[in-house]
Amino acid sequence: KLCGLQADQKQIIVGICAMAKKTKSKPMQEILNRLQLFEYITILIFEEESILHKPVTEWPHCDCLISFQSSGFPLDKAVEYTELRQPFLINDLETQFSIQDRREVYNILRKNGIETPRYALCDRSQGKGGNFEEYEDHIVVGNEVFHKPFVEKPIDAEDHNINIYYPSSAGGGCQKLFRKIGNRSSQYSTQSCVRRTGSYIYEDFMPTDGTDVKVYTVGADYAHAEARKSPALDGKVERDSDGKEVRFPVILSAKEKLIARQVCLAFRQTVCGFDFLRAHGKSYVCDVNGFSFVKNSMKYYDDCAKVLGNIIMRDLAPQFHIPWSITTDAEDIPIVPTTSGSMMELRCVIAVIRHGDRTPKQKMKMEVRHQKFFDLFTKYNGKPEKLKLKRPKQLQEVLDIARWLLVKPNAILNEKQHKIEQLKNVLEMYGHFSGINRKVQFKYMSSGRSVTSSSEDGKHSSVLSYSGPSLLLILKWGGELTPAGRKQAEELGRAFRCMYPGDYAGFPGCGLLRLHSTYRHDLKIYASDEGRVQMTAAAFAKGLLALEGELTPILVQMVKSANMNGLLDNEVKKKLQELLNKEGTMTAEDHAQVNWTYHKAMHYLANPVEKCERMYTLMKSFTAQLRTKMNTNPNKTMAINFFYFFKKYFLAKKYCKTIVVSSVQLYHNESLEVMLQRWTKLERDFKLKNDHYDISKIPDIYDCIKYDLQHNGTLMVEYAELYTISKALADVVIPQEYGMTKSEKLDIALGFCVPLLKKIKVDLQRNLEEDTYRLNPRHDFPCEQYFFPKFEHRTLLIRIKYDPYTTHITLLSDFSMTRPPASNLFPHTFSWVLSPGRHVRTRLYFTSESHIHSLLTVLQYGALCDVSSEFRVLLLHDLAMEYVDAVSELNYMTQIVIMLYEDPNEHPQSEKRFHIELHFSPGA
Repeated sequence: KLCGLQADQKQIIVGICAMAKKTKSKPMQEILNRLQLFEYITILIFEEESILHKPVTEWPHCDCLISFQSSGFPLDKAVEYTELRQPFLINDLETQFSIQDRREVYNILRKNGIETPRYALCDRSQGKGGNFEEYEDHIVVGNEVFHKPFVEKPIDAEDHNINIYYPSSAGGGCQKLFRKIGNRSSQYSTQSCVRRTGSYIYEDFMPTDGTDVKVYTVGADYAHAEARKSPALDGKVERDSDGKEVRFPVILSAKEKLIARQVCLAFRQTVCGFDFLRAHGKSYVCDVNGFSFVKNSMKYYDDCAKVLGNIIMRDLAPQFHIPWSITTDAEDIPIVPTTSGSMMELRCVIAVIRHGDRTPKQKMKMEVRHQKFFDLFTKYNGKPEKLKLKRPKQLQEVLDIARWLLVKPNAILNEKQHKIEQLKNVLEMYGHFSGINRKVQFKYMSSGRSVTSSSEDGKHSSVLSYSGPSLLLILKWGGELTPAGRKQAEELGRAFRCMYPGDYAGFPGCGLLRLHSTYRHDLKIYASDEGRVQMTAAAFAKGLLALEGELTPILVQMVKSANMNGLLDNEVKKKLQELLNKEGTMTAEDHAQVNWTYHKAMHYLANPVEKCERMYTLMKSFTAQLRTKMNTNPNKTMAINFFYFFKKYFLAKKYCKTIVVSSVQLYHNESLEVMLQRWTKLERDFKLKNDHYDISKIPDIYDCIKYDLQHNGTLMVEYAELYTISKALADVVIPQEYGMTKSEKLDIALGFCVPLLKKIKVDLQRNLEEDTYRLNPRHDFPCEQYFFPKFEHRTLLIRIKYDPYTTHITLLSDFSMTRPPASNLFPHTFSWVLSPGRHVRTRLYFTSESHIHSLLTVLQYGALCDVSSEFRVLLLHDLAMEYVDAVSELNYMTQIVIMLYEDPNEHPQSEKRFHIELHFSPGA
């Protein structure tokens, strides 16, 4: 139909040849309505009936053609039409055939120097085998090896059934992507094997922190970019009030704008949509969609119509002798909003967080000499000293050896039979393997050593001496993140959004979720290699970014491993062992050996040996009770109303629980047999043969008691005293394991957290350098930073001057004490990042209790501030540290958060330019 045609005017007829569903869509109508406002352009929409059923000779005539492929569209007829009429093409039609084949898309991208993920083709068409090999955690396609996680894409670009396969160490399975159905775009599946029918492209999985970028070009010099939540993350499609998928604008870098130009020209598609992934500091094009529009952006509709109109007029106006020049509008000049007054921009958030609630950690050591163990050690290239096995296939091989040794007569030579049986029982737990809840380590010992062999009841022992090489097998299990731990982490993640003021500070649309999707949020999540820590990080990310579904896809895509290992000082352990095994009442000299903050627990203990004896007696009583319950009716159900006891440590709330006291119905599907095993082992390990007690076992005993109080409390109603004693002992032992003097504490802390401290320093300085280098390349000016330790209802303000060039810190003499508004977590002067070109850097480090202890030690005793010369500041510092000192335990989800703010309106040399807040919570 011709719209607005006047007989006395020269007109350029722009034909729209596409399926009716596309031409009548809201984006197309919005753009055409704007395009026909051009004085010399007339829009002509081809009828779908003519497109499908009439020959191209009967199609309408046009000077410019906008035509594109969609379901049911006869692309070959459109090509025939262009050959007949020779219109000016907005999008080349021949290339649209190539866009339907992912092989051709990648070939064109590579030929034009556009980076894609590494990929390989497995062609099973026409009976081809595809030169393909599959293994547990990797595949081989031709000469390419792809380790999980990897992506499996059908060659047909119209087939959106894409699979992402995860490694067994992360839980295995795959995420199945598909065309959006309602609010779902993917689903997690336990399927671990690749598809065996059809032809696919296999490519490396790119960790993108959970977001995809979609780019829409209109000509080679215009690109609109949007971010959306990756469909591979949790499969839930976020929609707005109009039912449209929620997307946010993205600021493209100069290199990414060049990529958009290259894609537009390489595929000869003026209007073109494509996807790219930001990973490893680069941008990789992973899909080209051809003709596509932004779904809901008035600004884009204005820009698209303007650019298309200018392209059409620039090419055809001379032929029609139409006078035409492209004008420059004032709105094309970018206007960047800035902060004003005392409002400050949040630049960096760094958090170090302990993992969530876990099952008790358990460990067994045994010396093995059988050749089968040595063969296994050699098979997996055990280093001269040690080997760690976590993969399901590896653990299965250890289990097979244990089973073989138990059924073959005389197979067990020097190994202890009861420990081989325990090895077998632990590896058979859960009925399947996962590398996040069990692992086996081997340590090579070149010569034999004396080993004490104890009977199961601990009453009989003998010393056996062996010669020749052996392996020390260390089996570790337990320590898994519990459902309660996942809930803790997810809830804390949701609550952590309040650290980013956003909507809360009165700026609609600038909240954390929008910030993250627009790439103004530079988020990285790191976790140590323990399964409980990694799953905590994934659950936290799920809550922080409002994700749904299983944790495995989130873990693989968003959590990066970080090496944060360290060792405690054995000398400190020896001193504690001697101190707490000393007969008689503790003296003042004994009290002086521990930090003053733990004197309260020391006074309660009075005579530690007596308390250890009492605790040991209670443990024996509890294991005897468990044995009795195992002999009762396993199907007996008891509904028990009880108070959680010891009100000093628990809320006095009445809980009614119905539990089945049997061998299989405890928390987290633990059986009474397994519960008895772990308590029996603690009992046996705690009492030494010389009637002394192994003080190093106290943290494990306390963890076990806490776990069963929280999750199996009905079994421990009579054992409040056991908790009381273990709590007091743990309050002394655990902190002192990290040093009994300030110098010891600092030495041990540095042994643990120097890599972490370096990362934190880089994270903070990078923000400073990004801003300061632009104004002063020498970085030689000082900046002021603030610390806001919280004490009761007050915020204590400490001002320090920091010189990034010399890294020298000077404490300023003036300070103040403020009361923040009751409804606000932050001083009201701090606000949001409003500048589109600026980023907020977030670094989340999930780790174990040892790193939290070490980092707190550095903050307390590391001379961060020189407070010796100013009494008022000394008093202020002591008040700030008093709260930290009073914390007797760093619970699950303990957090230390560092927040960096900047006022860009202040001169770089001003002491008001930068501010730092320190936040601390002792956890759940």
